[in-house]
Amino acid sequence: MIPVLGFSGLRVAVLGLGRSGLSAARALREGGAEPVVWDDNAKARDAAEAEGFAVTDLSKQGALDGVATLIVSPGIAHLYPAPHPVIAAAWAADVAVDNDISLFFRSFATQAWESYDQMPKVVAVTGSNGKSTTSALIHHILTQVNRPTQLAGNIGRGVLDLEPAIDGEVVVLELSSYQTELARSLTPDVAVFTNLSPDHLDRHAGFGGYFAAKRRLFSEGGPDRAVIGVDEPEGRMLANQLSGGNGDDRVIRVSSGGKIAGPGWAVFAKKGFLAEWRKGKQLANIDLRGIPGLPGAHNHQNACAAYAVCRTLGFAPRVIEKALHSFGGLKHRSQQVAEIDGVRFVNDSKATNTDSAAKALQAFSDIRWICGGLEKEGGLAALTPHLGGVKKAYVIGRDAQKFALQLDGVALEVCTTMHAAVTLAAQEAERGDTVLLAPAAASFDQYDSFEQRGDDFVAEVEKLHPR
Repeated sequence: MIPVLGFSGLRVAVLGLGRSGLSAARALREGGAEPVVWDDNAKARDAAEAEGFAVTDLSKQGALDGVATLIVSPGIAHLYPAPHPVIAAAWAADVAVDNDISLFFRSFATQAWESYDQMPKVVAVTGSNGKSTTSALIHHILTQVNRPTQLAGNIGRGVLDLEPAIDGEVVVLELSSYQTELARSLTPDVAVFTNLSPDHLDRHAGFGGYFAAKRRLFSEGGPDRAVIGVDEPEGRMLANQLSGGNGDDRVIRVSSGGKIAGPGWAVFAKKGFLAEWRKGKQLANIDLRGIPGLPGAHNHQNACAAYAVCRTLGFAPRVIEKALHSFGGLKHRSQQVAEIDGVRFVNDSKATNTDSAAKALQAFSDIRWICGGLEKEGGLAALTPHLGGVKKAYVIGRDAQKFALQLDGVALEVCTTMHAAVTLAAQEAERGDTVLLAPAAASFDQYDSFEQRGDDFVAEVEKLHPR
């Protein structure tokens, strides 16, 4: 645990008692603060009370009197589509509103660092797609080269559940827009922007608000190095704003769409080969095509971003290349589940929007595509150019029929359930086919999370027998 600094003897309110909220309450108490906590869910309140926390309905009149700061869990909307009543009350009472990410950055560095030979560093990764894989890949590479490292944030543990940093350690944080939009303190050493596509638009009042939430990691944090995916206009603008001009190697541009020209520092993938260029010279070339844990152009972009981060940390290209080959992939993200009689089964349940689903569809050919769920804003029109490799779609979800109507020109079957979809796809698949779960939709119509949906897919595949 990282004790929160700067609040000793002060009353601090915590709203939301999920993983990050409870973690924040514990870390505040460890640092000498007096946390008062609340969650709209009675079970969450009971769990906090069992740990000895003072549970107080923060929406009641006067509940925020004497409170120094209100710490808000990421799942709670603080502005759009409407502020939670407790947050609105905090604004009215002039109580600072913050989150656990900010508490981490305020408390991570300690006096113990004065005796270290090598200062610990924080790498923070954000973006629409690929941030989990990129974060896990950076952590994997660091582990393989025996650099002390911890992984947390939107993946793995809550940030305040990390252990205090040791000499030379690198903490890798995956940060969502929900986490970056509110944090008052954002000071990573290296910040990564993978890409941008429409998501969480209701929470951010549109695409511009969504990008603004991501951009705060760079505009507020001022990282020493920024690794920026430039395959979208927003990434190109961000890279331009952060750069001091031609050849400024504080910004590393990353792409999976082709060569990046210019005198600056760039890492890009073209036709499955990663290349690093700096000051007009090529420094490295790595064949990514044979790495099972990194299939497709979207994973090649993730590899470029992770490679760039590790280069900023001082590792040689061949050392990084060796570590890339041992990466097994991330669960629910192009996860190779099984191969039965020459048919591959791939779990990409994390493909919850059309952009991530499109990238999954581009990574494979001869696809038996399991899709559907709780449809997101914008429909499926963006997928139309990427359906050429789909032999047949097997549609699941509560509104499977409605979802299927948008897949014009694709052979399909309305299956509704995962069991029916996997069973039929396996029966109809031929050697060389890939049965791919890439839903292009949220999971909440049938499952509690995309993880639960992916686990169901894996369980159904495990029931199959070789033919």
